[in-house]
Amino acid sequence: MAGRPVHTFEVVRTEQLTPHVIRVVLGGNGFDTFTPNGHTDAYVKLVFVDDDIDVSSLEQPLTLDSFTALPEHQRPTVRTYTVRKADVERREITIDFVVHGEHGVAGPWAASATPGRRLFVMGPSGAYSPSPEADWHLFAGDESAVPAISAALEALPVNAIGKVFIEVAGPEDEIELTAPDGVEVSWIYRGGRADLVSEEFAGDHAPLIDAVKQALWLPGQVQVFIHGEAQAVMHNLRPYIRKERGVEARWASSISGYWRRGRTEETFREWKRELAAAESK
Repeated sequence: MAGRPVHTFEVVRTEQLTPHVIRVVLGGNGFDTFTPNGHTDAYVKLVFVDDDIDVSSLEQPLTLDSFTALPEHQRPTVRTYTVRKADVERREITIDFVVHGEHGVAGPWAASATPGRRLFVMGPSGAYSPSPEADWHLFAGDESAVPAISAALEALPVNAIGKVFIEVAGPEDEIELTAPDGVEVSWIYRGGRADLVSEEFAGDHAPLIDAVKQALWLPGQVQVFIHGEAQAVMHNLRPYIRKERGVEARWASSISGYWRRGRTEETFREWKRELAAAESK
């Protein structure tokens, strides 16, 4: 990751979608080096650099390695976010941020973002798009999965059939989705922030789990896309899809945790490496 190009964007505009979600549109010269990959789960690494750092003085072309020349306390923080939309004609990318006050790094940045403010981006990566060969589609996730689910729904043909389950804090966090008539969208409420609600509404007890397991299973070949809090997804929903429902790997290749309660992104990456190592034994 360190040697990959870092693209320089700037904020074009922002929009408050819900009380806890801010949409940031990035433009400027970023598209001089940034190339969208066309997948509906496309994601980027956002490189948050202090505004007062003169990036032009660092090694060019800019990569993550370039920032190692800075004192440790000035080195950037990296966070992973889904690209909600990449508009090649307008040379803009759109990213939706979940914001909870001063909690975290990316959310407060988005809340204070104003036109002209710079943001550095690596990527994109991602490999999922809805398959036209599927008979129906199953999407599930929490707030972190809404951008990718939204993009996938917009990419479906008009005659697509499917089910969508999205877990959020409450009705005020619902976002208008564009989906074919044959795709049923269900919003599930947990009653509070995903990282703060009690254990009876999180992890192994996340309401999303029961919603998916109790849903009517449609006939034919399903393609599954499930992302969100790692305990709920990796230890509950993935075994249900792969083992209980017997969905083959090629049709359930995009099931993973985007985050984990009680962990920063850095410690979450470490947890994922440990999990992958354990599963490979």
